[in-house]
Amino acid sequence: MTALELPGPLVSETWLKTYVTEPNVKPLDASWYLPNQDGDAEAEFHLEHIEGAVFFDIDKISDGLSSLPHMLPKPKFFSKKMVELGLSNDDIIIIYDRVGIFSSPRAWWTFRVFGHKNVAILDGGLPNWKNAGLPLTSGRPTIKNTSYQSNFNSSLIRDVDQIISNLQENYEQVVDARSHGRFHGSEPEPRPNLRSGHIPNSVNLPYGALIDQNTNLLLSTNRLKEIFEELRIDLTRPIITTCGSGISASLLALALYVCGNQNVAVYDGSWTEWGGRKDTPISL
Repeated sequence: MTALELPGPLVSETWLKTYVTEPNVKPLDASWYLPNQDGDAEAEFHLEHIEGAVFFDIDKISDGLSSLPHMLPKPKFFSKKMVELGLSNDDIIIIYDRVGIFSSPRAWWTFRVFGHKNVAILDGGLPNWKNAGLPLTSGRPTIKNTSYQSNFNSSLIRDVDQIISNLQENYEQVVDARSHGRFHGSEPEPRPNLRSGHIPNSVNLPYGALIDQNTNLLLSTNRLKEIFEELRIDLTRPIITTCGSGISASLLALALYVCGNQNVAVYDGSWTEWGGRKDTPISL
C-alpha cells in the first residue's frame, strides 16, 4: 500500500498535477455519451488526454450477455480488463470525463464495487484541467504488465427483485437522477420502447442540480446537504440511487458519499430495466 493518501473521493486539478508523475497514480478517462448524443469518447481520448491516462470503456467493461446497457461485469472479467489497462490493486486511480462530472462517477462506483480502495474523481474533469492550462498528450498509452484481483462488494448494488421487495418494505429510500420531465413522464426517454414515469415512492433529484454549472465542480458539501434536506432525503438511512442506465445514479451516489453516506447502492438496471418491463409498477 502506498504512503500517498487521497484527500477524499474528489481531487483537484492541482492535486493531480502534483502527483500525476508518481508511478502508482493512474489517471483514467471514463468519458461516455448518451445514446441520443453524438460523440466517440475513445477516439477523443486518443486525440487528447492527461499524461499517463488510460481509457475506461463503460460499455465494453460490462456484462456482454445482458440485454441491458453496461451492466456490471463478473469479477473475473473486470480483473482481466484491468490487467489489459495496466492497472493493479495498489494503484491510486483518478477518474475524469470530458464533461466535468458526468460519467466518471460510474467508473468510480464500479471500482468500489470490485473492492478498489484508492479511487477518486477529478473534480471538474477534463474541462477544469484544460482551463488551468495543464498539459495534454495524444496517441495510445503504453500498457505495463500487471495483475489485478477483484473483491466484489454486493452491498453497493441493487437488482430489480430487491427494488420490488423494497416497495413493500420501504426500508431504503430511492432517489432518481433523471430530469423532472422523464421522472413524471412528460419527456420521452432517450432509449426506445420504454414506458414513462418513475418507481413508486421514489424521489426525484436531477443530477445537474448537484453540479455548479459555472465551474463544472460538485457543489459544496453544505449545499448538497441542503438539497437533500429540502427533498427530505435522510442521509442517515439506507439509500438506493437510480437513473436511466446507472450512469447519473452513480453521480448521486458520489454526492451522498461526500455528505457522509458511504454505503449508497446503485440500481444497476435503472429505468432501462424497470421501464422496459411490463410487470413493474410505475407512478407518474
